[in-house]
Amino acid sequence: MERVNETVVREFIFLGFSSLARLQQLLFVIFLLLYLFTLGTNAIIISTIVLDRALHIPMYFFLAILSCSEICYTFVTVPKMLIDLLSQKKTISFLGCAIQMFSFLFLGCSHSFLLAVMGYDRYIAICNPLRYSVLMGHGACMGLVAAACACGFTVAQIITSLVFHLPFYSSNQLHHFFCDIAPVLKLASHHNHFSQIVIFMLCTLVLAIPLLLILVSYVHILSAILQFPSTLGRCKAFSTCVSHLIIVTVHYGCASFVYLRPQSNYSSSQDALISVSYTIITPLFNPMIYSLRNKEFKSALCKIVRRTIFLS
Repeated sequence: MERVNETVVREFIFLGFSSLARLQQLLFVIFLLLYLFTLGTNAIIISTIVLDRALHIPMYFFLAILSCSEICYTFVTVPKMLIDLLSQKKTISFLGCAIQMFSFLFLGCSHSFLLAVMGYDRYIAICNPLRYSVLMGHGACMGLVAAACACGFTVAQIITSLVFHLPFYSSNQLHHFFCDIAPVLKLASHHNHFSQIVIFMLCTLVLAIPLLLILVSYVHILSAILQFPSTLGRCKAFSTCVSHLIIVTVHYGCASFVYLRPQSNYSSSQDALISVSYTIITPLFNPMIYSLRNKEFKSALCKIVRRTIFLS
């Protein structure tokens, strides 16, 4: 009876940058340039890998998938955020919010499992080089990517269903710039503790399982590298793993801070700042870290640029 006069939430209002009202036009320009640069760099990486046959190996196949993932990942949140920075009405429908959360979680969870797949690829390349082409054939690579996406899809579907089956009345002011788990849960009129426990456990597993697989892979990799007879060989082998380790550290550092905290420690201002880093800045640097550190990729890119100039 208490909820008869309460209004069911049909849309949410984003308040992520409301405290920076005077800087929103400047933020729009900065974020737009970063977004366009992200799209451009990832498109160049994908094109280079597709056009150069020398890069048609598992490591670059996974890098191309990573770049595709980064493009889709930013597309889910950044265009809407850019529109809201210039508009007075910063709203999203209830269904639109659910779709955005599902898409974001699907891509983010798939990203975590994809990093584990890339760690496994490095493990096979260094610890079992003679069987690399057999163990990491085209079918195996496609299967690993499909498994990563299937895991991401399942987790995203469960979490989104649990969040949006909660009752939402009256309050619809979302202290964020997109529909993330914690800020949306904060608006729920009734908190189901079972749902919260399941969501927390799923977030923990999505981060812990791939990270554990990555750690196991690198224990074997380090053990194999230490057995190499020459220092040059050790350095060369380890250099192929450094880029992956940097990306893993950044990804799991940000994700753990946002998703593995108790609800009582939730801070909308802190989360908005961290979210900007992993929705805009990290997708820009992840593929660049991989490609710019790689002589083989840079050589292929220069070759394609020269060929394009010659043809034109």
